[in-house]
Amino acid sequence: MHGVKLFTGAAVSVLLMTLAGPTPALADTIEAALVRAYQNNPQLNAQRAQVRSTDENVPQALSGYRPKVNLSLSTGYQYQDIQALQRGAIVNGTLQPNSASLTVNQTLYNGNQTANRTRAAESQVSGAREALRSLDQSVLLQAATTYMDYLRDSATLEVQKSNVRVLEQTLKQTRDRFNVGEVTRTDVAQSEAQLAAGKTQALTAESNLTTTRANFRRIIGNDPVNLAPGSPVDRFLPSTLTSAVELALIENPNVTASMYGIDVNYLQVKVNEGALLPTVTVQAGVSTSYQQTLNIYRTNTASAIATASVPIFQGGAEYALIRQSKENLAQQRLNLETTRDQARATVVQAWGQLQAGKAQVQSAQAQVTASEIALNGVREEAKAGQRTTLDVLNAQQALVNARVALVTAQHDRVVASYSVLSAVGRLSPQVLGLSTVTYDASVHYHQVRDSWVGVRTPDGR
Repeated sequence: MHGVKLFTGAAVSVLLMTLAGPTPALADTIEAALVRAYQNNPQLNAQRAQVRSTDENVPQALSGYRPKVNLSLSTGYQYQDIQALQRGAIVNGTLQPNSASLTVNQTLYNGNQTANRTRAAESQVSGAREALRSLDQSVLLQAATTYMDYLRDSATLEVQKSNVRVLEQTLKQTRDRFNVGEVTRTDVAQSEAQLAAGKTQALTAESNLTTTRANFRRIIGNDPVNLAPGSPVDRFLPSTLTSAVELALIENPNVTASMYGIDVNYLQVKVNEGALLPTVTVQAGVSTSYQQTLNIYRTNTASAIATASVPIFQGGAEYALIRQSKENLAQQRLNLETTRDQARATVVQAWGQLQAGKAQVQSAQAQVTASEIALNGVREEAKAGQRTTLDVLNAQQALVNARVALVTAQHDRVVASYSVLSAVGRLSPQVLGLSTVTYDASVHYHQVRDSWVGVRTPDGR
């Protein structure tokens, strides 16, 4: 029994969390798991595709600066029968009319709608990048949490299995003592009941581990094998709660995305107001036509026309759009305040959990040490007849609970540090120093921003 107890205590102390020291050879690490999640998580890759789609809003807006060119061609057969009114002559025949025309339209001024649409599209791109950064953090936090969940649940299962082995030995010893008349049938029943409860706890722990294994594969992309202990990321955190809150109000991606949302709504107001201003366009065209009539073989034309259009009244819809967009802008500004409040509250909550986690680890370690001493003492007293079998079983269960509490505290300690880093907006591969190529959303943006033609995406699709 003593050997089993020592093994379980060691498993709890080293399996779940390490603050320093080398990683065991060939062990999977939390950093490697984060890299796999960052590279392969389908939800994250889908959001990257969404950002690339948003990039295309910019060239769509820029198209308002560019000319629109149309080429028109026509051909066919035509029969004409013409009778002159004065002379009474009749002319008829079959024609093969052909024509070709090239028209170029260029907008010179449209109330700055194109400029404002372009700036709005650029703000949408920036907002989409912040939404991607927010999901980056969410996926990395999920990956770190799942990694630590598996360590916690696997360590808990080992604790429960070890407890079952100890209880089996206790039951065997109790039956032997019952056979020689040292204890009663009640002691045997108590040992049997505690063993049955221990097996139930072990089965529950095994079920929890199965669920966590499935989550590990869903988020990180592979089955967990030979996981190394996880480490907190306190070294990347601000030194005080005040500085953490200030940093979150600047760098939290939800806050910055909301700021870009204000820009988009403000520019939409300007776009709608531009509909009330004059529009100036220039149209140039050339055309040639053959056999349009029986007596004219060819006609060539060329034109250049400037047009100024001043809206007077369009039914009132344009005014409603302006008022609506102003209300949307006011709503977005209020949403920013809500987002800031939420970011502040999240930082305070995560910071409190981190501080509590540090204290809980120390308390749980002390609880395990005291419970081990207490169990050994109760066992010795039971041999001398000063304690009952129930006292031994209760002391054993108290030790199991203490070890599970230590496993949970170590898990919470590491996860809380990642939560704080996420809350302030710095849970990223760059800050963590992960060995992976960071996805750069600006690459695709610059590839498509000034594209005039082409249907293939930059990756060849």
